[in-house]
Amino acid sequence: MSDLLSGGSPDSYNASSIQVLEDMEHVRLRPGMYIGGKDDRALHHMVAEIIDNSMDEAVAGHATWIEVELHANGHVTVRDNGRGIPIGPHPKDPTKSALEIVFCTLNAGGKFSGDSYSTSGGLHGVGSSVVNALSDHLRVEVAQNKELFAMEFSRGVPQGKLEKIGAAPNRRGTSVTFHPDADIFGPLQLKPGRLFKMARSKAYLFSGVEIRWKTDIDDGETPATATFKFPGGLSDYLNETLGGSTTYSDTPFAGNVSFTEKFGVPGKVEWAINWTPARDGFIQSYCNTVPTPEGGTHEAGFWSAILKGIKAYGDLTNNRKAGNITREDLTAGGCALVSCFIREPEFVGQTKDRLATVDAQRMVDAAVRDHFDNWLAADTKSAGAILDFLVLRAEERMRRKQEKETARKTATKKLRLPGKLTDCSNKTREGTELFIVEGDSAGGSGKGARDRKTQALLPLKGKILNVLGAASNKLTTNAEISDLCEALGVGMGTRFNLDDLRYDKIIIMTDADVDGAHIASLLMTFFFTQMRPLIDAGHLYLACPPLYRLTQGAKRIYVSDEAEKNKMLEKGLGGKGKIDLQRFKGLGEMDAADLKSTTMDPATRKLIRVTVADIEPGETADLVERLMGKKPELRFAYIQENARFVEELDV
Repeated sequence: MSDLLSGGSPDSYNASSIQVLEDMEHVRLRPGMYIGGKDDRALHHMVAEIIDNSMDEAVAGHATWIEVELHANGHVTVRDNGRGIPIGPHPKDPTKSALEIVFCTLNAGGKFSGDSYSTSGGLHGVGSSVVNALSDHLRVEVAQNKELFAMEFSRGVPQGKLEKIGAAPNRRGTSVTFHPDADIFGPLQLKPGRLFKMARSKAYLFSGVEIRWKTDIDDGETPATATFKFPGGLSDYLNETLGGSTTYSDTPFAGNVSFTEKFGVPGKVEWAINWTPARDGFIQSYCNTVPTPEGGTHEAGFWSAILKGIKAYGDLTNNRKAGNITREDLTAGGCALVSCFIREPEFVGQTKDRLATVDAQRMVDAAVRDHFDNWLAADTKSAGAILDFLVLRAEERMRRKQEKETARKTATKKLRLPGKLTDCSNKTREGTELFIVEGDSAGGSGKGARDRKTQALLPLKGKILNVLGAASNKLTTNAEISDLCEALGVGMGTRFNLDDLRYDKIIIMTDADVDGAHIASLLMTFFFTQMRPLIDAGHLYLACPPLYRLTQGAKRIYVSDEAEKNKMLEKGLGGKGKIDLQRFKGLGEMDAADLKSTTMDPATRKLIRVTVADIEPGETADLVERLMGKKPELRFAYIQENARFVEELDV
């Protein structure tokens, strides 16, 4: 039935329509399933996959150093002095070496049984094979038993058998050199600065390994060579991150606990945390040296231990107000790093952004709690300062929550102006959405497309002020920014409080063109610099309106860019007659039905959630300052550095 509805014949869908893709073909066709997409983050994730394999050797006690080298031709090499990937014939297919199986077969690896690695970051058996599939050239060298072997691949296909290439009396371990395929990643290139920070962060996560960095690419910022080894681990990392910032404790609460000794299972947890009034709080967590930017069970266990510990200390010192402290108060000014090593962790997705292992929460909670209680009792000066700070945060949060009961009515009355806020009818924040649109015409279409109960509209006139390029006094006097703050019910900067936010989702809805992208960039800069907690809490989104509508008979589809449009024009829509093409010059040109079905209806639309994915704290802030700040020479330098990556746009 579905085939008939789409315009196909009843006989066109049969057994021959079912395709069976080989492992490498499937990876190349759907890279998003394995590394999250084809963007810059996915490109650098490939390097992380190979480094993680070497880190697993180091954590298991078989490697003492890892080298990461970015070559001038865009290749990257990761070497270690571990045991080396096995090179003998594989028992299930003696015609192939174990190395070939590892690099050409999904779900193949040495980390499933747990016999070779008690804890590791590579659990799915797809890391090496995915990198191989998405590289136009990959070479593996293995030194074992004083002999050197090598094998080469292209796009996942072996270019010959594993070969013995000579003696290696003073060498052991694995070396992987690869070049990301331009057919997959287009003009994107590996960036020295990003790989440098990645290599350094890995050294912090395992104090027993030395990581050596080298690059032939001079970007004007990244050292050509460096060696990282940090005996203090996460404590060193946190102290470097906070720099000279004032903190409530002279030294962070830091430590590590072996799960083997405490619970009788392989693994450990390491942590470091301090509180500061000088900056917003953050937490960076890792599992088996793999970053988990979306947190997970280990983060939940850590915060649970800290919360129970600070409340218990409040009871001990007869501070009754300590009972009001919540996790939200802990994270305000709380700067934390948490790294755990566990056996067979369960991640959400191949990119391992979030840990799902249930036992991790219990073990981290129990391990950290005992040490935190002792630390607070031993340093009463720091403990008292931290407790006082957290109590003040809790009182402020509760006060703002009480004031919020009348905030919606107040803000609505202030903004009942022609062409301004069109509010929704819900009186609570849950499930509500505010669409920020450009211009009154788009606002007019949006009024007809919205759900009056849950969706509100705020049209803005033109491009808002660039908050990084303007004097501070202009922020408070700018009409568009003032209207936006009143509609949201919040203040800017230090006056921002998440409890006051009047809508659950803030959706930037601009035209699908260059001007629209510029307005969206200005708005994201505003939210990032003035209302960062709103982004961190997952409230900011980008709408994805279409650029074209294609109609053929009764068949109608919407496409978002030129490439997709051209593809659909070539293959047709499956309808009858000539294809009618309409380009939407702006949201105001779309009728309410088009706008609703493509962009505003939760059942059919697509939203992009705005997130901050720092490899290291402050990385995104530095980039935003460089691109949107007051110094044009920094933007000019960025353009010079990246102009060669830009493709000609057909607009």
